[in-house]
Amino acid sequence: MSLAPRAVLVHRTTEYEELVARHGTHGQAAFFLSSRGRDIEEIAERHRRTRRALAEVTAAVPLTWRQTRLERRDLDRFLFAPEDVVVVVGQDGLVANVAKYLAGQPVVGIDTDPGRNPGVLVRHRPADAGALLAATAGVEELTMVEAVADDTQRLVALNEIYLGAAGHQTARYRLGLDGDGGAVEAQASSGVLVGTGTGATGWIRSVWQERGGGLRLPGPTEERLLWYVREAWPSPVTGTSLVAGELSSAGRLTLTVESERLIAFGDGIESDAVSLTWGQRVTVGVCGERLRLVVG
Repeated sequence: MSLAPRAVLVHRTTEYEELVARHGTHGQAAFFLSSRGRDIEEIAERHRRTRRALAEVTAAVPLTWRQTRLERRDLDRFLFAPEDVVVVVGQDGLVANVAKYLAGQPVVGIDTDPGRNPGVLVRHRPADAGALLAATAGVEELTMVEAVADDTQRLVALNEIYLGAAGHQTARYRLGLDGDGGAVEAQASSGVLVGTGTGATGWIRSVWQERGGGLRLPGPTEERLLWYVREAWPSPVTGTSLVAGELSSAGRLTLTVESERLIAFGDGIESDAVSLTWGQRVTVGVCGERLRLVVG
């Protein structure tokens, strides 16, 4: 007998909740903000909108389904099941946060603050939740990026992966591409960024604009990545000729560590990083899994 679907409602602690937790009471948080020329009411109203949205989505879950709520900080300790339908209630970044923990489960993005959020990944309103949960067949399969180290450590991201030194200091490594005849370049830079079409609305786009937009940005479902070396430094032993490019579905970018410690992290979450040391090799490319985002 198959299990009924389970709705996993993913949310995050609001700014208001964080303020009250830090200062103890609403009044103390309000005083702290007023001393800096801010009004707590704006933040409190966003908190109320988020909680109303979460309550509305919770009420829309079919009665025959199971359901649970999951806070962002608990994602790495939660076991998703094959029958889960993940409902992200919040910002676009929250969808990226949950993506790497999934294995094909559909994701419904609910925007709690339309007009403030870009709405790239949270495309629906709380009132749409019931209809979306009743028919989750319409999905877009968004390309993801993965980094695999030679010691089997693996990192998956929806937007981009950064490889470099913790704190974005100078990283030393050797960079190469599959199919280049084994040629590699020793580099010293502030890191390497490899991004997807979904990430092309964020960090990758800012680097792309700085470089003059010479490469075509990929679409979210396109099996193609862009990569950039950030602030490569020329010296007698380090080069700057291999600083940007694209990767097809079969292409791979390889990085061999020549520093005491480098890290790789995805979607801006440096606290959840893969640690790499001297001589280790990491390969970056298109991930075999996709994020299945419900579009209606």
